Amino acid sequence: MKVILIDDEPKARRLLEVLLRENCPKIKQIIQAEDLLSGVALIKEEQPQLVFLDIEMPEHSGLEILNFIDKESFNFEIIFTTAYSEYAIQAFELSAVDYLLKPLRAQNVLTAVEKAITNLGASRINLKLEELKETLNSAQFKKIALPVSNGIRFVPFEEIMLLEADGMYTKISTIQEEILISKPLRHFVGLLDKIPTFYRPHRSFLINLSFIQQYVKSDGGYILMDNGKSVSISKDKKEAFLELVNTI
Repeated sequence: MKVILIDDEPKARRLLEVLLRENCPKIKQIIQAEDLLSGVALIKEEQPQLVFLDIEMPEHSGLEILNFIDKESFNFEIIFTTAYSEYAIQAFELSAVDYLLKPLRAQNVLTAVEKAITNLGASRINLKLEELKETLNSAQFKKIALPVSNGIRFVPFEEIMLLEADGMYTKISTIQEEILISKPLRHFVGLLDKIPTFYRPHRSFLINLSFIQQYVKSDGGYILMDNGKSVSISKDKKEAFLELVNTI
């Protein structure tokens, strides 16, 4: 593999190069750039398979790469390196964009590279970056990126009715269809934790409060969703849930 490192800090570039050479034998060539524009020029000239791109750089942020490379030319993977805030990290995860937090660690770099190799040519990175850019610019989250068999599906929060655990998979019911995703429910619980319309009444369910049809007292109490799905409520959450829905 050919890799380009774009970071305005020489020490950060040297550290990342050392970590790559010591832990990633599939990488045969490493090229460095000190800012986004020189990095873009190298990308066009060298045609790398992988780009490590720092976000916080003078003149142009790494997130501005969409302004300088045509969408059709994204035939490489990007791993952002950042010391960004919690808000931005959530935006990365919701958009399924890969990132590494500084200070960098060898195992994290290796894992990110192996994932990039697996996804090469199939991750639709340009669509992910468009969604990430929109999310960060709007200062609010609107969609989540779902990894499906043929790529990435971006689904608005307002279209998701509920998520149900299915072993190491998650069934996601939207207003149009049911999607089976190869990630456990806890993955989505973490991502949607700060989205106020989502609530976890039971360890096996995460629901969108906007789609509650009825609370049924019989059989110990359960929630009936707009799509007819019955959702259990844990005993220790029943009282809090009733207080919550009374405020909606």
